[in-house]
Amino acid sequence: MNRISSLLDNSDKIKAIDKGKMFEIQEKFPENCEDAVRRAEKLVIPKKVMVSEKISIVYRRPEKIIVAGMGGSAIGGNILKDWLRETTPIPIEVCRDYHLPAYADEKTLVLVSSYSGNTEETISALLEAVEKRCMIIAVSSNGVVQEFSQKMGLPFIKLPAGYPPRTAIPYLFFPLAVSLKKMEVLKEFDEDVKETFTILGQIREEVKIETPTSKNPAKRLAIDVEDSIPAIYGFGIYEGAALRIKSQFNENAKSPGIVASFPELNHNETVGWTEREDLTKKISVILIRDKDEPAEIKTRIEVTRRLVFDGKARKVVEIQSRGKSKLAKIFSTIYIGDYASIYLAILYNTDPTPVKIIDELKAQLEKRVDKAKTLRRQFEAITAS
Repeated sequence: MNRISSLLDNSDKIKAIDKGKMFEIQEKFPENCEDAVRRAEKLVIPKKVMVSEKISIVYRRPEKIIVAGMGGSAIGGNILKDWLRETTPIPIEVCRDYHLPAYADEKTLVLVSSYSGNTEETISALLEAVEKRCMIIAVSSNGVVQEFSQKMGLPFIKLPAGYPPRTAIPYLFFPLAVSLKKMEVLKEFDEDVKETFTILGQIREEVKIETPTSKNPAKRLAIDVEDSIPAIYGFGIYEGAALRIKSQFNENAKSPGIVASFPELNHNETVGWTEREDLTKKISVILIRDKDEPAEIKTRIEVTRRLVFDGKARKVVEIQSRGKSKLAKIFSTIYIGDYASIYLAILYNTDPTPVKIIDELKAQLEKRVDKAKTLRRQFEAITAS
């Protein structure tokens, strides 16, 4: 613990490892949430968009919603779905693919989310949405998504450039929520937003570098999962949060991860813990908890912990959500998890920012397939029709 504390409580050592300045970005998280809302509020929804002589898109209250995105740009869709699952009767699906589901049509709102603007799967979904006459609102910082959207006259929200996509989650969630308000799917949610900003500001004081390990929940969480595979288990409104935290351990700490949710994990995942303790001892369990969790979920978590995880996992720890509103609760768990993943990277002497394997994969795909040329030809055919 002394070795660990001397590292995590030493800002000079942390900054020497954190060459990409991930901590500086994380400290701006609450302000970025506020900026994201301000930017999205400027959006104007047209009544109709003429993409070409043959293709027109009419905007009205949707009957279905699809969020099209990949990786860090898609997770805002999962959070949106979790947040609204018990209050909004319109179905919401997150599409992580080149192609939209077959039901997408002119009554479907497609929220196109690509931070870089150059994600080929998302560009493909955007063009397919146009061909299906779906209502479209696009969000990006730059790239082809911005170019195509603006040339076709589609509603577009411009995001600030320069962030690693996974750190831009404030800009990849709040514009989606504001867009739904402007499409008359949601009513005002200002109070929830205000509480969320307040809670995030409070958590920042607890998890920042200057707060010592003894009082810092994110540093302690990183210590708890060090040298193990983190398994993040959520439920209900925290399914997307669990996926987000798992992904942050992947990208920031360069660590494998596991994600699942109650009650589903009681029908499969738990059986995998029963026989091979030589394997389960390499896993640390992170349970997302809520003081208002339903009685049946509370019972499942506590019984599962006692019967399955305690004694078989390397460690079992909990992230307690904060706040009263669902929005604040969701983002409170995400913010703690984000910081923990960065502190874990520091413990591994790893710069959290680079994701070299993703860059290499994209380069290989471009060399072998060059989907970008195909998509540009598709765009030219659509706008020429």
